Parts: sequence; structure tokens; C-alpha cells
Amino acid sequence: MSATDNPDATPATPPAGPVVTRFAPSPTGFLHIGGARTALFNLLFARHHGGTFRLRIEDTDRARSTQPAIDAILDGMRWLGLDWDGEEVYQFARADRHAAVAQEMVAAGHAYRCYLTPEELDAMRAAAQAAKKPLRIRSPWRDMGRERTDWPADKPYVVRLRAPTEGATTIHDRVQGEVTVQNAELDDLVLLRSDGTPTYMLAVVVDDHDMGVTHVIRGDDHLNNAFRQLPIYRAMGWAEPVYAHIPLIHGADGAKLSKRHGAVGIEAYRDDMGILPEALDNYLLRLGWGHGDDEIISRADATRWFDLAGVGKSPSRFDLKKLENLNGHYIRAADDARLADLVAAKLSLDHDDTRRSTLLAAMPALKPRAANVNELADGTAFLFATRPLGIDEAARPLLEGDAPALLARLHSALDAVHNWDTESTEAAVRQVAETAGVKLGQVAQPLRVALTGRKTSPGIFDVLVLLGREESLARIADQMTPHGA
Repeated sequence: MSATDNPDATPATPPAGPVVTRFAPSPTGFLHIGGARTALFNLLFARHHGGTFRLRIEDTDRARSTQPAIDAILDGMRWLGLDWDGEEVYQFARADRHAAVAQEMVAAGHAYRCYLTPEELDAMRAAAQAAKKPLRIRSPWRDMGRERTDWPADKPYVVRLRAPTEGATTIHDRVQGEVTVQNAELDDLVLLRSDGTPTYMLAVVVDDHDMGVTHVIRGDDHLNNAFRQLPIYRAMGWAEPVYAHIPLIHGADGAKLSKRHGAVGIEAYRDDMGILPEALDNYLLRLGWGHGDDEIISRADATRWFDLAGVGKSPSRFDLKKLENLNGHYIRAADDARLADLVAAKLSLDHDDTRRSTLLAAMPALKPRAANVNELADGTAFLFATRPLGIDEAARPLLEGDAPALLARLHSALDAVHNWDTESTEAAVRQVAETAGVKLGQVAQPLRVALTGRKTSPGIFDVLVLLGREESLARIADQMTPHGA
């Protein structure tokens, strides 16, 4: 085996020195769950080792890359607190550098000009299909004189890697373990297209090298790419990165994650589902990584504990119910002022200081019952409702029968309350229940409907205080006349 046939066949020494990781999304769509988890793992690994986390936008697919997608990726990462170091790198802007590396490889004999026509490639593809074998491009131009200078001047060509054909390549993956591929399975991949633009495979390697990336942490759907990219490192004499290929995320049913499982953009979790970023961070962290039995893990603890040894080899399962339950924990732990701001924005009350103050006062009563910001916002509806209240259909039966008479008693008892606080209003309501010879719930249920129009709400005494004396008494009075009378 010649040196040019299998350049630098002995793997380079793994990179030493400070850790550098990267997240490299393609801006052809939203930042999805899998991408966000990959970014999180890269960030935590770098921070754990005191290293650097970089962001590269792989925008070489000019037909599909869009500025809105770039903006969504950057916005989503900032919202999740995935703060990268330095300026983001845009791959397309580095096309000249990629092409220069390809030409350097041609000059050194590690790559070659290939003049195969589309018809010839189609014939190769048909032959492979007929033989029921995968297509492995071995161009006849591969060995047509490596020192050749009389290349056809009027024919288009691509630049192909002269991939190794003998022996095997082994990757010591930090997640997958030792993985070996026979070099005969590798093909001579295209480095430069016929129009001179670099391909993804070349650009990724050049960028990772130039950015000093020491650890490539990405989804295991890229594992095969690693075997195709390593010959480029070895041809250029560059230090090879440490690879860690993470199993993909599946749905709760074990099938490939799709939109029906929750595979939507990160912004949908924030804007449509009312998920807090720290809850999503925590949930993504636990999708494929663990630290004992710990479930609630802060960013500080995650940074202190995270390492690749904790990443499992099996696909993790995305469960929206578990995310919502975890989000409920973070809602309850969140600062009231922050939650009030989030609800105010959702209700378009950002510039209404009076109503924002009402929201702030309501948060201690509302957040124990809410799993997300949407439920918080929905739970505040009674605060800003106008009289007479609309009554939910399911709640109407609670205002029938003896309810109007009970409400009249409640109105009289509460009207006599001097200190309008939870203790005093509770004492008055309990006294009515005792005098009427009924349980507290039989009094509280119609009272709740009268005050909120619903069967469920925060604690009824919190509701009385939040609405205030005048509004509470007026709402009760509205329902003291039997319906239909």
C-alpha cells in the first residue's frame, strides 16, 4: 500500500490542550429538539473541561438556507442559554479556503480530477443496483497519472478524494465504543463540484480544523461521515478530533421522532406550549444522559457533572407529558415577577402597569396549579373578566337549586368583613357553611363559579382577595337570583 493510496494510515494523536467543541446546524429549517440537545451536550462538555464552545452556521446549501432559519437558530439558542464563544462562523463565506485545501490535496496526490460524465455515473449506479450492492465510486481517472498536467481543457470535472482502498479504519468513539469499517467500503467522495464549490464533507473537516475543534459531538446519523472525513484529516496531516456520536431521539412509541411526537421548532415550546427554557434544558439533558437518580438538575450542576461517560448508547424517547411535568416544577420555582412578565406578554398587557401588578399579586396563588405559561395565562382570565360573567356550561349546574340562597348568605356574611384578607374571608365563608349545615365544599363550589365563571380556580379565598371586596361582592350579587327566574 502506497502512502498516497492510504495517506497517513496511522491515526494521528488525539488533540491535546484546551477542549474546543462546536454546534454546526444547517439553516434550512427551525432549531429542533435533536439539534438543541446536541448543542447542549457540546456546551456542557466544553464548560466542564474549561474549554470553548463554538457555533458554525453551515449555510452552503444556498437554495435551502434562509435568513429566517438562521435567526430562529440564534434566537432559540439564546433563549435556551446555549451561549457560544466568539462570533458565529458562516461556512459559505469560507468557500475559497475550502477550495484551496482541495487543490492542495490534488497537488499532493491525495485527490484527483474526475471527468466522469453523468451518463457514466448513471451506468455505474445501474450496475450497482443490478448487483444489489451499494454504489462505491472508483473512477478510472483516479490513477491516470498523478503528475499529469495535460488535463482536458474543455470538459467539466469534479475533484475527488483518493480514499484508502486497503485495510480498515477504526474510530474509538467516546459513546459508541470501537467501530471499524473496511476501507474497501469507502468511496472517492467529491470534494469540489464541477462549478468549483466545495461539498459538505470537505467544508466540515476544513472548518473543524481551522476552528481548532478537538471533540466532535453529534448525532449518530453522522457516524458513517466520520469514516469518510478521516482520510481528509490524514491527507492534510491534521490532528484528528475525538468523536462522540450520540444516539438519536425517538418518540415515546419508539418510532423515529416526527412532528406528531413533538419534533417542532424550539420556538413552539416557548410560544405555543409555554415551556420555560430551564425546564427544556433539564429535559434535554436527561434525554440520553444521566447522573445517578437525579432528575432535577440545574445548569451549574450539569456543568459540574457532565461528561461523555454518562451518555447512553440506546436512543432516548421524547415524552411530552414528562416535559410538561418537569416544566410544572420549574413554574413553581420561578420568580413571580418573571412569570408575571411572561403572562403579561402572552396577554398583550406588557404596557399596562395596573394589570401587570394584578398578575404579580396573583402568581403565588396561580403557579402551584399550572404546568406551563399558557395555563398561568388561562388561570388569570377571571381577574380581568367583565360583569356579568360568562359561565362555563359545565359550571352552570353549580348555580342551580339552593345555590342562589347560599350565595345570598355569603354576600351578607362577606359584606360584614372589615379586613379583606384570606383569613377573614375564610372565617366568614366557613361560618355560612356551618350555619347552613353543609360542608365547606358545598358552599365553595357555587362561590367559585360566581366569582370566576368556572369549576376550577386558585384557592377560593385567594380569589376573593385578588378580586377585592367591591368586585367580589358585585359578582356574587349577580348570581343570587335563581337562573331562569
